[in-house]
Amino acid sequence: MSFTFDAQITAALFDNSGAIFTLGDGSVRFEDGSYNAVHDGAILCAAVHPSGDGVVTGGDDGRVIWSRKTEAGVLATSVNGQWIDSIDASPESKLIAFSSGKTLSVIDATDVYFRRDYAHERTVSGVAFDPKGRRIAASTYGGCALWYARIEKQKPTMLKWAGSHTGVAFSPDGNFVVTMMQDAQLHGWRLKDSKDMRMGGYPSKVRSVAFLSNGQLMATSGAQGAVLWPFIGANGPMGREATEIGYDEGSLVTLVAARPKHGVLAAGLSDGRVWWADPAGQGLNFVKADRGAPIAALALSPDGRLVAWADEDGNAGVVEA
Repeated sequence: MSFTFDAQITAALFDNSGAIFTLGDGSVRFEDGSYNAVHDGAILCAAVHPSGDGVVTGGDDGRVIWSRKTEAGVLATSVNGQWIDSIDASPESKLIAFSSGKTLSVIDATDVYFRRDYAHERTVSGVAFDPKGRRIAASTYGGCALWYARIEKQKPTMLKWAGSHTGVAFSPDGNFVVTMMQDAQLHGWRLKDSKDMRMGGYPSKVRSVAFLSNGQLMATSGAQGAVLWPFIGANGPMGREATEIGYDEGSLVTLVAARPKHGVLAAGLSDGRVWWADPAGQGLNFVKADRGAPIAALALSPDGRLVAWADEDGNAGVVEA
């Protein structure tokens, strides 16, 4: 199944009903052809709604909107009308977190009156819930702030490391936080003692990370192949070397997608190709072998069998691995 859109595709996701694409023209496009024009401007970030039905999107109109096939509605607006830069949602706690400028905001999908706003000294670049949805990591210049999602007045736990951090993720066991950095490396912290983890050696900026194999592997983009870091035991990747699959000297991996409960991985490349692989098996399955514009959005279905992709020219597809 393939699509061509007239606007840039900013995200690909899977909800309970299938693949969804969010676009720079402010629309949300569903796999069956239905769509909602919801934002006055571009959609900048998206996540699956905590219910699993539809997506929540943040736009440069300062609004957070829940879109389903049949309806769409505004859930929140930013404090000062600023762009919504990043968003995450937790099925476990039913909370949605989003950032606008220096503010991290939290709302409850089941309680329209619940809202928390947490101020930072610098712009928040990424947000991520822990596995239980109780804490939120917010990446910013100089490190990462950890907040309890429901407590109104608190001081965050600061995880410091010099430089610009552009995105953040929790490990599926909740023991580690990893940030992507502007200068082509990752940084991480073991939460029980805030011990630092440096993960470098990338030829380009790392744009995405994804956990697989019950959280024992973390895949990343940013190299000629998908880089796999071991997250085993109390020390995670500390003192261990990364491996790489799908190495191709003529291209870079721009995005990766995986599911923590499955052992398979999808990767989108700078030359427009997309592959799916089982790192424990042999070879790559090129689910999109034609070369073209760089892959700009990528998602793996909850059962790990479908890949949704989109490139920088507005082409998109959903294919079986």
